[in-house]
Amino acid sequence: MGAYAALAAGLINLRYQTGADSNLSKSLVLIIPGALLFAISFTGFGKRLLQRQTAAAITIAGGGLLLLYSFIL
Repeated sequence: MGAYAALAAGLINLRYQTGADSNLSKSLVLIIPGALLFAISFTGFGKRLLQRQTAAAITIAGGGLLLLYSFIL
C-alpha cells in the first residue's frame, strides 16, 4: 500500500503542478521508489525480502519520509 501511495502522490503532484519549476524531478523522487517497490512486491524474491522485519522497518521509514516529502512539495 505504501508503494502505491508514493506512486500515486508522485503522479498527482506531476499533474497538478504542471508548469512549475523542476516539477518532473520533484515528482520522480516519489514515482521511482514507489514504482520500484511496487514491482519488487510481485516477485518471489521481493515477497520473501519484504516479509523480513528489517525490510519492513526500512520500508516504513522510507515511506514515511516520502509521504512527508510529498506534503512539503
